[in-house]
Amino acid sequence: MKKFENKTVWITGASSGIGEATAYRFAQEGARVIVTALEADLLEKVVERCKAQGAPDAAAFPFDLSDSDGLDALADKAWNLFRGIDILYNNAGISQRGTTVETEMHVIRKVMDIDYFAPVILTKNILPRMIARGGGQLVVTTSIAGRFGFPLRCAYSSAKHALYGFFETVQAETYDQNIRVTIVCPGRVQTNISKYALEKDGRQHGKMDAGQAGGVTPQQAADKIVKAVYRKKREVLVGRYELLMAYIKQFFPGLAARLARKIKPM
Repeated sequence: MKKFENKTVWITGASSGIGEATAYRFAQEGARVIVTALEADLLEKVVERCKAQGAPDAAAFPFDLSDSDGLDALADKAWNLFRGIDILYNNAGISQRGTTVETEMHVIRKVMDIDYFAPVILTKNILPRMIARGGGQLVVTTSIAGRFGFPLRCAYSSAKHALYGFFETVQAETYDQNIRVTIVCPGRVQTNISKYALEKDGRQHGKMDAGQAGGVTPQQAADKIVKAVYRKKREVLVGRYELLMAYIKQFFPGLAARLARKIKPM
């Protein structure tokens, strides 16, 4: 029997990168897959590949996750498609490149809308339904920038810190109701996140940062993430040597602060 046979997984941010790669891994393990992202044409290709790789069914729900008012209707649609969701993977996110002084407030709000408020709204819609039918699993992509402040990431780091607080609270409240939470904490992964990152004025960064280019592949990340979801791990760190900063912050916070000041952010 495949690991996720008879399970329905909904993944946001699934048109590329970690979201796309995990969709294929879940499909290979027999899950029904729902994918959401902004790009409808790319999502349709992901759906076709999911079916080809073993998903008994798959569907695309394109959506702009910054449209907070439409998220409840989106969640209703996703829940009703296959009569429930077993695993909600809030993976979608957008990064940022700009100092705290220079980054305009509309950029900070947009990052928070996509990276924090969208996962919160979708979770608040889906979670009570999971509880009512006996349990489920919530997965969320944060970042090592959610473990410590990172230069040029005031909005991104803030949103990722907030995700930790929200989802750790959800786990504390609902563990006895058979809800499990897996927090995915990537370091550097070869995705488009730096290309689509917002500059201080809202323009796209438009290039892959050198650190990002040297990261693990989305496929390597997906293998580790899907294994962690199957084992219902509380947290999984994904990356290479940069993950050492998470441990340094935990045990040597003063050293972590000094190192953060010297990190080359691009």
